Amino acid sequence: MNNLLTYFKGLAMGAADVVPGVSGGTIAFITGILDKLLDSVRAINPSLIKVIREEGGKAAWARINGTFLVCLLGGILTSIFSLAKLISYLLAHHPIPVWSFFFGLILVSVWHMLRQVKGFDAGRIALFILGAVVAWGITVLTPTEIPATYLNVFLGGAIAICAMILPGISGSFILLLLGLYPAVLAAAKGLQLDVLACFAAGAVCGILSFSHLLSMLLRKFHDATIFFLTGLMLGTLGKIWPWKETLSWRTNSHGEQVPLAQQNLTPWGFEQLTGESSQLGFAIVCALVGIALVLIIEKLGEGKPSR
Repeated sequence: MNNLLTYFKGLAMGAADVVPGVSGGTIAFITGILDKLLDSVRAINPSLIKVIREEGGKAAWARINGTFLVCLLGGILTSIFSLAKLISYLLAHHPIPVWSFFFGLILVSVWHMLRQVKGFDAGRIALFILGAVVAWGITVLTPTEIPATYLNVFLGGAIAICAMILPGISGSFILLLLGLYPAVLAAAKGLQLDVLACFAAGAVCGILSFSHLLSMLLRKFHDATIFFLTGLMLGTLGKIWPWKETLSWRTNSHGEQVPLAQQNLTPWGFEQLTGESSQLGFAIVCALVGIALVLIIEKLGEGKPSR
């Protein structure tokens, strides 16, 4: 049962990682598995070879919590490969309900994370504001368009995976900024194994190095780190605001016109500008569904050790 629950948490992480602006690390945190994930990944290091030689493969498997990693990764990959086409379609044809759902999800996640700390002081509030400013600054950067070479895809994987396990920063949005998101998403949809292998290799290198840093920060400076990460999450809300005006467009590597620069609008301003319905009622329902989902996930994670 625990393995099945871990698989479902992986499904949720994968679904979040597909959407630019939403982080799978946020899901890992609110489900209570972020520490366990970081510890398992940290255990994959050269010393594992010595464990295999002296104690055998079974001891090494237990040391890295291999069953947990396989179940979680299986859920993530299932979600990415099965939802890539669906998410692409929904973002293109029904953006307001999708962004509203994730807006509600991130908003309640900020509240959830602040519940994990005890006490506020000037230093922690400053870290919270710094995190929000950093995330906001990242979201307003203009996307670049770099060639999807094997080396660039490898480096993109290494950078994006760090964001994917970091609550608040979206790995898929980092890929979007680098101009690699369409290529990686197309590879996932078309099962282009060479591109996926390069991305996976970069991701492995990135997560093995970054997990040590994040785990150390959470162990030694838990509350301060949580405040900074929560600020990161809050700072991304502008990116996933449902009602936007596209100010300029760019042609991606597939010859498609995609938004380059956008500004947020009120629902009423959106209706006046576009002549289309703001779908405000439906958007509120979708946001409430996102909030309810986080509360359910939080409930499932209660009473379960994170290590």
